[in-house]
Amino acid sequence: MKIKSLLTILFIATTTMSQAQLKHFTLEDLNFGGNNYYNMVPQNRYTTWWGDQLVRLDADACKTIDAKNGKEKILFNLSDVNKHVADSLGKVHSLYYAEFPYSGKTVVLLTNMKSRLLYDFRKKSVVWSQSLTGQEHADWNAISKAVAYVKDSQLYVKQGNRTVQLTTDGSNDIVYGQSVHRDEFGISKGTYWSNDGNKLAFYRMDQSMVASFPLVDIPENDWKPQDGQSRMATPAPLKYPMAGETSHKVTVGVYDLQSGHTVYLKAGDPTDRYFTNISWSPDSKIIYMFELNRDQNDCRLVSYNATTGDKIAELYRETDSKYVEPQHPIVFLPWDHSKFIMQSQKDGYNHLYLFSSDGTQLKQITQGNWVVMDVLGFNTKRRAIIISSNECKSIQKNTWLVDIETGKRALMDNGAGWHTAKISTSGQYILDNYSEPTVPRNIDIMNTENGKHIRYFTAVNPWKDYDVPEYSCGSLKAADGTTDLYYRMVKPTNFDPTKKYPTIIYVYGGPHAHNVDARWHYASRGWETFMAQSGYLLFILDNRGSENRGKAFEQATFRQLGQEEMKDQMQGIAYLKTLPYVDADKIGVHGWSFGGFMTTSLMTNYPDVFKVGVAGGPVIDWKWYEVMYGERYMDTPQNNPEGYGKTSLIKQAKNLKGKLQIIIGENDPVVVPQHAKAFIHQCILDGTQPDFFMYPGEPHNMRGHQSTHLHKRISQYFFDYLPVNK
Repeated sequence: MKIKSLLTILFIATTTMSQAQLKHFTLEDLNFGGNNYYNMVPQNRYTTWWGDQLVRLDADACKTIDAKNGKEKILFNLSDVNKHVADSLGKVHSLYYAEFPYSGKTVVLLTNMKSRLLYDFRKKSVVWSQSLTGQEHADWNAISKAVAYVKDSQLYVKQGNRTVQLTTDGSNDIVYGQSVHRDEFGISKGTYWSNDGNKLAFYRMDQSMVASFPLVDIPENDWKPQDGQSRMATPAPLKYPMAGETSHKVTVGVYDLQSGHTVYLKAGDPTDRYFTNISWSPDSKIIYMFELNRDQNDCRLVSYNATTGDKIAELYRETDSKYVEPQHPIVFLPWDHSKFIMQSQKDGYNHLYLFSSDGTQLKQITQGNWVVMDVLGFNTKRRAIIISSNECKSIQKNTWLVDIETGKRALMDNGAGWHTAKISTSGQYILDNYSEPTVPRNIDIMNTENGKHIRYFTAVNPWKDYDVPEYSCGSLKAADGTTDLYYRMVKPTNFDPTKKYPTIIYVYGGPHAHNVDARWHYASRGWETFMAQSGYLLFILDNRGSENRGKAFEQATFRQLGQEEMKDQMQGIAYLKTLPYVDADKIGVHGWSFGGFMTTSLMTNYPDVFKVGVAGGPVIDWKWYEVMYGERYMDTPQNNPEGYGKTSLIKQAKNLKGKLQIIIGENDPVVVPQHAKAFIHQCILDGTQPDFFMYPGEPHNMRGHQSTHLHKRISQYFFDYLPVNK
């Protein structure tokens, strides 16, 4: 035998052995509820800023990090802390959640199950403590050391040994100090401290007039007669304002710690109005709030006297023929309290505008066909603002320093990938935690004064010993023929271009979300890797209507959710059909929530294309969805009967041909079970045969290890009805 032939045989044998030695994934590895999931994600470093000093947070120690070289030095450890914490305060179990609220002071804020405490790590003593037993929705202020919290539906403020009950009528109908308007308009909480820590603005939501949806709690399986508890399921009604129906009424109160008085902002009748993005003037005398009509096409920025509740002025008004969507409070310049920055999409993309405190627009700070994604902070010395944007590329997020006066922008990171930045107090330093399609995770420390970067941490690829599929990204034209849409493709492991593969479309497609970006593996979900390993090709396309592409892109779906989105997804199907390795007779689709709506829409509007689908928590008819989100994109059923009729999947039930499995959580408070049950009922009437599975007691998404069970079920459905050719 010739030496060349022998070497070829040896090479092939070695390659085959090497491939055989690679590990295969399980859903316990890839699903976030899996037993091995946390060993399979890129390692991270948890950090926080103490002024301009970066601190690493770990379970048993806090360490300072030198911004010049990334070297760590022990600041204090958990065992030392617990030596000096009295038993009555409870032991601290981890330092992962430590906070350093005071620049220049050697004091750390720690919490445990019993107490909130300030520990001086230089003096090694607890310098302040406060019980937190029974506190829900707690909001602690570092300046006044007061905490606002909810207990038994009532709102309280505690400062020192003094506790004040602000309300007496709190109930399931009257909600205080919590997020309102169903977490829309950028709202995520219900209390807002003034800058001096002496006043508290809070939400009051009257939902007594809102219809209740009849959810049910069932007893645990280990119920025993001697427990003394009823074996009977109990009602768990949910206040749920459906599109076109009566909504709740929200008002904003202000409590003054020094006077002990509470006033409510005199904003007028709250009926069919939204109050959002509450902020304070630097001197804590004025409250600013965006006010939106129910149609969500008329938005006003209004100021109020925080002492009297009187309206001072309407500073800004923005209208739109479709909708205005305020998501961010105004932010005052740290070096000039007579000016503030406002975010708006009024020129077509989310950008920054500089205003004087009387509401005069002074300039547009940023502009271009790209989106400001986050305001991260300020560099006070350079009088600049630090932002995240997708100016480099639509699927990226990068960090920029923007001069307020000139508008000039300086790119702070490497210009690639997806960067999550945290800013030091003065803005001199940026902690840059990022990944790229082939980079699991890097963490850099950037100096905004001189532009220097140092590498603090590089994560090892946790998948290096596994048989990993190929991830790629590309673009194609939307159904309008002009707009670029980005897609991710995951090819089967051991891909052979001469074979034909069953293909699964994973879809979300709705507002305020996207699937494809320049993170590791183009942000591919673990389930996609599992299915690619099982012999499937995965295709994920961000259609018009999804986020970070500007107002026209987002509003293309207005009053007809699902219609333009399906057209764009079908452009993806047309592209797939040009690929010789895609089996056009074996195309499936899967998605959750809005993606469940899209899955069911595609299965019933294009029944000859999609042979198998799994729809999780699907919206079936937008008239059963909640007011704030539903009416923004669809208007009311009364004003848009054609749109609601066109997008309803009830009338499409008769078109179902392929295998469709619908999966829901029994107590879904987001897409209530009426959607899935109504669709199934209509299928019964029409003689079509969907499959149905329910997770008892679960909400919109499955929690813990039940998520792994869910994804096994989803996978098995495709294995059974969209099998891979052996």
